[in-house]
Amino acid sequence: MKDPLRIIPLSGVSEVGKNMTLIEYGDDAIAIDCGLMFPENDMLGIDFVIPDITYLLDNPGLLKAIFLTHGHEDHIGALPFILPEVPVPIYATKLTRGLIEVKLKEAKLLNQIEINTITTESVIELGPFTIEPFHVNHSIPDAVGYAIYTPQGLVIHTGEFKFDETPTDGRPPNYERLRAYGDEGVLVLLADSTNSERPGKTPSEQTVSVAFEKIFAEVTGRIIVSTFASNISRVQQVINTALKHHRKLAVVGRSMVDNVKMALNLGYLSAPDDLFIHADDIEDYADSKVAIICTGTQGEPTSALVRMANQEHHQVRLKDGDTVILSATVIPGNEELVHRTLNNLFRLGVNVIYQSLMPVHVSGHASQDEQKLMLELIRPKYFIPIQGEYRMLVIHSRTAASVGIPKENIFVVENGQVVEFDEEGAFPAESVPGGQIMVDGLGVGDVGRVVLRDRHLLSRDGFVVVVVGVDAKKGTLVVGPDFISRGFVYIRDAEDLIEEAKERVIELMESGQTHRDTAAADIRDTLSQFLYQRTRRTPMIFPVVLEI
Repeated sequence: MKDPLRIIPLSGVSEVGKNMTLIEYGDDAIAIDCGLMFPENDMLGIDFVIPDITYLLDNPGLLKAIFLTHGHEDHIGALPFILPEVPVPIYATKLTRGLIEVKLKEAKLLNQIEINTITTESVIELGPFTIEPFHVNHSIPDAVGYAIYTPQGLVIHTGEFKFDETPTDGRPPNYERLRAYGDEGVLVLLADSTNSERPGKTPSEQTVSVAFEKIFAEVTGRIIVSTFASNISRVQQVINTALKHHRKLAVVGRSMVDNVKMALNLGYLSAPDDLFIHADDIEDYADSKVAIICTGTQGEPTSALVRMANQEHHQVRLKDGDTVILSATVIPGNEELVHRTLNNLFRLGVNVIYQSLMPVHVSGHASQDEQKLMLELIRPKYFIPIQGEYRMLVIHSRTAASVGIPKENIFVVENGQVVEFDEEGAFPAESVPGGQIMVDGLGVGDVGRVVLRDRHLLSRDGFVVVVVGVDAKKGTLVVGPDFISRGFVYIRDAEDLIEEAKERVIELMESGQTHRDTAAADIRDTLSQFLYQRTRRTPMIFPVVLEI
């Protein structure tokens, strides 16, 4: 009797980002993607969010390899954090491998991990799985989906895709191959849901080239284009337009410089050597002869564009006559940072162009008509929408039902929910841990909801430290109380309040109603009530009781 096939989205469903899906059969599993997510607004101080791999740690040896669909951060960004815990081989296309190597080199992991280069002609045999990558169009070259043959049937994972007839890399969709998988018979399709709310078809990448052409033809000052460092196709579009309009190009931002250098070496970017100039030499050229490409589309505080907007960049100082192009969509959760950057750019008097004003960015994800086409080509027995917030998954499931997939064969799941397939059919099984691990500086997973709650309290009402010294034998008050306040009140401006708070502590300590073992808790309770009554605020209170 065959083992059941188990599909487990560890992350990447009910959210946009940190994609990672397990395909498990018996004692073997492979993972598709290993991405990160930018923190939400309420995750104070958090740098990144990565998948929860508790299930893999609880089942050592289960994961045999990680297959990457493409080189965007939400698909490869968690590798430096996950691989030290689960050091398995990686399979990736040539460009994706190059982006991974830049990342792993920075994390000092490059020589510790086996990385295998694959093409759309590859066939990988791995335990009970046979894996075939197939070409898909996305906003980055070398993107693939995967056909995974298992003892229970064929699984198709689309990766992120759209059907673009005029892509930047010149490789149109391979309809025949997708239709051939459908002819074989597909057990289950896992498909990108990001644009499931959008009717129609996603515009071609050539739309951006047309917009760039118009801007470069009309602007006489410097042009600064900000995009993702991994968006190699967009970088090539900037290169092509700069060449046509006889502008030199400066590459600014560490990750952008590293990725451009890697893509040029691998042949995924094409440009003459004399196109590029160093950022330190920008002032040597007329403004009409300069273009700059940089990072910072998501308002990241240390990115090149944000430092330019704050007039803090050591190489590029924005000025009147400059035109800044934000060539990216805003990732959910980053709106506040992006709007702050836009406002700062407008304050400097520069001309700012972004998606709402002109088509300087198009999505890399399929809209409803393309999602419907994928379903019609693959014709799966079962369907699991992935890669999207919960409403996007539900809407994608409705599209699947509209093309004839029975509703009982469609599974809308959340992180950690297992779907099993056997000879009897498919059904939801038990859930595994599918939460999120937060990265704060060098700490991975050491910040949880309790710490975040404390950060929210501190950010909202601040804290008060009260220090008292008590007699070690008698427990009576000897020194203090002394107060320290941060984020609550400035003590010199609230002397009456602080003096009254001191009196409350002295009354408590001299009342005989507290003991030195409970003094800290009693002080906290007394001050909490008093300060709330007087200010209607609830600062965190830290009593320090010293025995003298």
